[in-house]
Amino acid sequence: MMEIHELLNFKTICTAKAKAMDGLVTDRELKQLMQLDLQQSMQALNNLQALLTRAHAQ
Repeated sequence: MMEIHELLNFKTICTAKAKAMDGLVTDRELKQLMQLDLQQSMQALNNLQALLTRAHAQ
């Protein structure tokens, strides 16, 4: 459970940083990569939250 919390915190920080950097990036290819990473990170956050919810329910 502790590892899931640590992953959740790490992904939250990475997602916040990616969102903040989005407005600063001018290179189109880099911006696309960052947006893809942001989408994948958001999905990972949702998955981790669901996993925590299931773990707490048991």
